[in-house]
Amino acid sequence: MATYENIKLDKGLYTTGKSFTQALESIDPSENYKGTSLEGLDAYQRQLKRFDIHVNGRNSDTVEKFFKTADSAALFPEYVNRAVKQGIMGADKLESVVATTTVIDGLDYRPITSVSDGDKEASVVAESAIIPSTTIKTQPNLIKLNKRGRMLIASYEAIRFHRLDLFTVTLRQIGAYIARSQLKDAVDVLINGDGNSNAAAVISTSSADSLAYSDIVNLWSKLDPYEMTTLIAGPAMMSKLLNMSEFKDAEAGLTFHATGKSITPLGAELIRCDAVPGDQIIALDKNCALERVQAGEIVTDFDKLIDRQLERASVTSITGFAKIHSDAALVLAE
Repeated sequence: MATYENIKLDKGLYTTGKSFTQALESIDPSENYKGTSLEGLDAYQRQLKRFDIHVNGRNSDTVEKFFKTADSAALFPEYVNRAVKQGIMGADKLESVVATTTVIDGLDYRPITSVSDGDKEASVVAESAIIPSTTIKTQPNLIKLNKRGRMLIASYEAIRFHRLDLFTVTLRQIGAYIARSQLKDAVDVLINGDGNSNAAAVISTSSADSLAYSDIVNLWSKLDPYEMTTLIAGPAMMSKLLNMSEFKDAEAGLTFHATGKSITPLGAELIRCDAVPGDQIIALDKNCALERVQAGEIVTDFDKLIDRQLERASVTSITGFAKIHSDAALVLAE
């Protein structure tokens, strides 16, 4: 039986159709380490321990440590992937926007939608009466998937003696760029639809050039029967929201000044995004408005990274968004 100390590591583990860690787990399952000192580590982390590579903390190793042997060099692309994912998770606002994430193997995806007879309530059905139906069907058009990423341009000689902890900061920033770009893609789909004639309905404010608390209440009311869990606004509308008198009570002010997290009187999470037009606010129910579609995981030029050819080595992610219930998101416009 293979153990983590004698597994042969090479580029082939990146071409199995699985992630690098999944490929390792199939060879060296974590369940075999229950009750041992290695319990709690995944297959990749056990390989870091095997080669005594510390990727974070005050005593983190230098980039050069990955390239001491051919086997340990194969771990470097996965380190890059994980650091970028940390950056995405740290800057990711999509958890407050998407209802579900679907991972696909190809580049084509046709979403589904539901159409209900009458209202969405489960009304009382009289004897012999027809039970209202909800029809689930595929949409006629494929959704658009966008490839987002960054190019790593650095010579191995320039970074080999730098600590991995420092290099991780840069990789996390790449992840943050990707996360912000994906949020912009999500906003575009929420407003304009996913190409299947499902743009969000637009509600006008009571005044053409101002925003009132009554407009937010009206927006909340129009979204029924969905819950208004999230509001997304650009900097200008965000400023107007925060300057409403309803935001200036003691509890709201304390929360904002103490944590930096904005709240609304109606309990919705407030997200600032400059992709929202300056005169609009998006209101949605995060539990049923949007589906995130990912074509695989984060992709790196593993060949170049393993061979220490960091010049123009790309880190990319392919993601798209689809409407689930088109009426679970509304746009308020001045």
